[in-house]
Amino acid sequence: MTRYETGLAMLAKVDGSVGEKVIESLKDIAPDFGRYLVECFGDIYSRPGLDLKSREIAVVAALTALGTAGPQLRVHLHAALNVGCTREEIVEVIMQMSAYAGFPAALNGLFAAKEVFAERRADGRG
Repeated sequence: MTRYETGLAMLAKVDGSVGEKVIESLKDIAPDFGRYLVECFGDIYSRPGLDLKSREIAVVAALTALGTAGPQLRVHLHAALNVGCTREEIVEVIMQMSAYAGFPAALNGLFAAKEVFAERRADGRG
């Protein structure tokens, strides 16, 4: 399996259609970057040592702490739910970031989670 094929498989498993939309959105501006993103995603997500749930908890925490990656945070909130994180775990991870990244970053993360949870309820994904 090529790096790209590994990346596509991991992207489908973790992010599902949300991740595919990100790659699709790059086709008209930077298709090479989309390919690079898929390959790098596969390189990281197929490594041993952490399960997918742990990886997504780390990503949600990091993106929340950055405070500047709202769209990416929403993609990874979907991914966290896809790989078995509960809403309660996600909320706790985001709240934890208030101590390290500040209340504004945590509030932005919580509002992003609220949007994602509502979106998933609306389309029947829970």
